[in-house]
Amino acid sequence: MSYLVLARKYRPQSFDDLVGQEHVTKTLGNAIAQNRVAHAFLFTGVRGVGKTTSARILAKCLNCLGADGKATGPTATPCQVCAACTEIAAGVDMDVQEIDGASYNGVDEVRRLQEGLAFRPARDRFKIYIVDEVHMLSNAAWNAFLKTLEEPPPHVKFIFATTEVHKVPVTILSRCQRYDFKLVSAKRIGERLKEVLGKETIAADDSAVSVLAREAAGSMRDAMSLLDQVIAYGSEKISAEDVARVLGVADREIMNKLTGAILAGDAPTVLEVLDAVARQGFDLVHLCRDLLHHVRNVVVAKVCPEDKARELLDLADEEVADVLALAKKTDADDLTRLFQGLSKGFDEIVKSGQVRAALEMTLVRLARRPALLPLDELLSRLGELEKRLATGAPPPTRGGGGGPGGSGGSGGRTAREPAVQAAPPGGPVSIFAAPTVSEFGPPRAVAPVPSSPTAFAPPPVPPPPPSSPRPIMARAGMPAPTVQTDGALALAERRSPVVEPPPPPAPPVADPSPTLTADSPMIQTWRAILAKLREVKPAVASTLELAAPLTITPEKILLGFEPESFEDSRKVDTDASLILTEVARAYFGADTVVSLEVTQRGSKLASIASLDAAKKRQALIEARQAVEKHQLVQKAIAIFDAELKDIKLPPQED
Repeated sequence: MSYLVLARKYRPQSFDDLVGQEHVTKTLGNAIAQNRVAHAFLFTGVRGVGKTTSARILAKCLNCLGADGKATGPTATPCQVCAACTEIAAGVDMDVQEIDGASYNGVDEVRRLQEGLAFRPARDRFKIYIVDEVHMLSNAAWNAFLKTLEEPPPHVKFIFATTEVHKVPVTILSRCQRYDFKLVSAKRIGERLKEVLGKETIAADDSAVSVLAREAAGSMRDAMSLLDQVIAYGSEKISAEDVARVLGVADREIMNKLTGAILAGDAPTVLEVLDAVARQGFDLVHLCRDLLHHVRNVVVAKVCPEDKARELLDLADEEVADVLALAKKTDADDLTRLFQGLSKGFDEIVKSGQVRAALEMTLVRLARRPALLPLDELLSRLGELEKRLATGAPPPTRGGGGGPGGSGGSGGRTAREPAVQAAPPGGPVSIFAAPTVSEFGPPRAVAPVPSSPTAFAPPPVPPPPPSSPRPIMARAGMPAPTVQTDGALALAERRSPVVEPPPPPAPPVADPSPTLTADSPMIQTWRAILAKLREVKPAVASTLELAAPLTITPEKILLGFEPESFEDSRKVDTDASLILTEVARAYFGADTVVSLEVTQRGSKLASIASLDAAKKRQALIEARQAVEKHQLVQKAIAIFDAELKDIKLPPQED
């Protein structure tokens, strides 16, 4: 007789045997008890969590005939001995058809299925169709299913199973009762594996079961398949070493030893463990992923109370004890820094062509991380330094020893203690702290500490000699000027006791031309000349629109350009002066002289373009004010809780 794998041999036969899906089994059981069974179900979830198994159990519940063959209706606890139960479990019941959606995904298969729906079941209560991997059906097949799925005959039930529910059309989802199957916890998987090992009379360590449950990643079928593989290894008792050797993964002891060496800063031990793991042929990327998860467990054990941590860790009792022991040896900030560094390094390790070297350098860098300096200690030391600078007191010696070998010398300073170097009076003060280099970057910058205005002030400047007069800051009888500026500049002025005298005021620049408006006679004349010019040479007219008219008379036309501007460079390229002379003489009927000159930068002279732009901006402002005051607009803003974003002028006003 052929061997039956554990996943099929110990397949759940009732809702009570299904592990980790209580929310599904309870709902279906109550629906059967209340006679509220739907005509279509959709079971979704990852592989190996019990979707197809639940579909078979539901089919047995609906068609169970009872141990005596006299059952009158569905039951939530099938007898497992009647013809319907045994045939459904074996997959040979002619009234319960299991269809592979990947193979029967065309519209022709759906039509053949629909042809048999009208016939009553041969023996069972219901004709049940279980469609696995239903997301593989084509669009035409789904469309053919719509009407049948919405109003099937009363003796027909549909049960769909899929791992990719996002590929199922919403029109199908709305016609089915959807049940989402969850991942099974590692603890529940471990309990189930121990139960199976007991029935198989095979001994196994708890650590071996824990590794199997962890590698199953929430899938009960994967756990059974891995257990089959480990049993085939041939040892009388399954140990964690056997599981690690067969599956190519690191066991709990390696994870604890590696994490402990990193936390203790023991880089040589880290390299030794990695070398041993690599010699055994373990997948180093998988090892890094497991190590990242193990550090996460240590963080959880550190920040949570012990009873709460046991719930969140989802580990066996022995593993929880090891994780709690590691968490007591360090602090939470160091652990989170370790996790962050390992997480960043994991991306580099996965992409690296030298996985072992990348993993070794990442773990060595983490093991050699500098100690964290508490912020309150840094603030207190800065306060003491501030006081010494204000009083001029020398830095105190530590431990009373002043020699190099004493505790007060440089040899007694640890990596967590900042060093202060005193300077001679009047000279600069050098302040430096121990390097706090993060695991993936330059030394961390220490944030400035709020202090009094005199904190970190430079030494007082000696008064000038009598021969040099002091600068006069204000006239007699005038109050001191108040400077309103940003915080940084104000702080710099408060910290510096020396104030430079203000620069002398620049001489005023006279306005070279009177203020012009859009209705000025000279502007109107200039507009008429530009209109004639645009008929002859549109490009020249567009350039001269940006020039400032200084003088517009029949005798002379004087235009101003800002230096190095666009129109200044274009006036030579387009021969603007010659063309404008011809048009102006034709307009005035006189010998008009045209001059183009460069004005002072920033003189803000009015041009046709600037006047038109100002007129348009003013029109927009007035139009916006009028729109904001309109009653309909105010009501719309109040109803929709909106705001007026923009307005647009009609074409005739543009």
